[in-house]
Amino acid sequence: MPRLKDIYEFSVRSGIAFPTAESYGGLSGFYDWGRWGSLIKNRVKNFWLNYFVRSKDFIVQLDGSIITHPSVWKASGHADSFVDPVTVCESCGAVYRADHLIEDVLDRSAEGLSLEEMKEVIKNIRCPRCGGKLKDPEPFNLMFTTIIGPYSGMKGYLRPETAQLIFVDFPRLYMQNRKRVPFGVAQTGKAFRNEISPRNFLFRLREFEQMEIEFFFDPENPSRPPVDHSDIEVKILTASDQMEGRKEETKRVGDVVGDYPGREWMVYWIGESLKFFESIGIDMERIRVRQQLPEERAHYSMDTWDIEFFFDDLGWKEIEGIAHRSDYDLSRHKEFSGDNSYVVKSDEREFIPWVVEPSWGVERTIMALLYSSYRSGEREYLSLKPWIAPIDVVVLPLLSKEPLTTKAVEVTHHLVQYFWVEYDDKGSIGKRYRRYDQIGVPYAVTVDHTTLEDGTVTVRERDSMEQERVRLNDLVEYLWERVKFKWSYQKLY
Repeated sequence: MPRLKDIYEFSVRSGIAFPTAESYGGLSGFYDWGRWGSLIKNRVKNFWLNYFVRSKDFIVQLDGSIITHPSVWKASGHADSFVDPVTVCESCGAVYRADHLIEDVLDRSAEGLSLEEMKEVIKNIRCPRCGGKLKDPEPFNLMFTTIIGPYSGMKGYLRPETAQLIFVDFPRLYMQNRKRVPFGVAQTGKAFRNEISPRNFLFRLREFEQMEIEFFFDPENPSRPPVDHSDIEVKILTASDQMEGRKEETKRVGDVVGDYPGREWMVYWIGESLKFFESIGIDMERIRVRQQLPEERAHYSMDTWDIEFFFDDLGWKEIEGIAHRSDYDLSRHKEFSGDNSYVVKSDEREFIPWVVEPSWGVERTIMALLYSSYRSGEREYLSLKPWIAPIDVVVLPLLSKEPLTTKAVEVTHHLVQYFWVEYDDKGSIGKRYRRYDQIGVPYAVTVDHTTLEDGTVTVRERDSMEQERVRLNDLVEYLWERVKFKWSYQKLY
């Protein structure tokens, strides 16, 4: 099984992701995406948009501003509550995130510990760097600050999450959705958190991307989801399981979600999320659904379920959170802005919609993909789903000689109308196969002398390395059936 070191070295070597500004020593918590990584990342995001927006008639899309009015973050609670505990060495000045330090040094969970409880634990820990005494933990706000405007401009923040832009824009989005709930708003984009101790490659970053949906519904009449996912079985760890020391067990999703307004939608989004992960090639044997303990939940959360992936050397880690935010956010923005349009009117009453929020980390999802698809041994390659691979197909002349190269370019020009295609004639055919196997390209089309005689090419499949002769006239249909995801449609209204 791969380890973090294997995944990191492979990613840097193959051009997936690498430290930013390497010539200057890099910058902790920031990574650049190379040629192949950028393509994989865009494939994941585009698949997500197709899966959750294009294929559903009740989800709309938003692209919110990275910097918004600072009062938004006061209303949301981030200005006061978006903090992590930090401790500093009195001798060498090294800075640590206190809960991570406790977990690393003592090999125990620090989830839910208060600052006072951490203070008592930290007394028994010395600085890992110099052995010095550590100061008492203090809260540290994770938001990056900036100045809006020249000279003594307004203090602003780089958004620490994408969700608040959806909440602030709710009145306009509601009007544009013809004044009806339930409906959801999807958004992908950058977020920024000034992490105290970024680590584990792409897992904990200071600049990252989210894929997020805020799903609004009437708590008294939440409506029925288009699909009932109650019967989906997956490894589940409830809050009571954790408090009583039990491990995760395979259970039905519908049997574990509590009885509260919108439970149907919590079940639905857990089920849709699991199907999404399976569709992009996440190893579902490494997936579990874990309910957060009450002390873990964010200040806005009534209930939260994390979808976690088992990273061999890191253990279980969250790659998506599904939070029940009730009406916290819209009520806060109504209160702080004085704008009554956050209240919607039905035929019988007025109410503030409630929210279920599924939120995915792009980089964490790709980390899980890399752990799921990385293969090593006689060959090193990524066994990616064709619709997630960086490109669909590579065209290779058997030899870098005429007339094979001209014919191969002709085939490339034909295929590029339908697929994302690469042409390569540098090096031996075996090296070129391995080159594109490595980054997960599912199919290679080889033009050889037989092609010139009978109009057929060799199509090689990445994982099995099996080859098949296909007529050029049939090639588009042959590849289309193998590299394109078959979409289904869900209608609510």
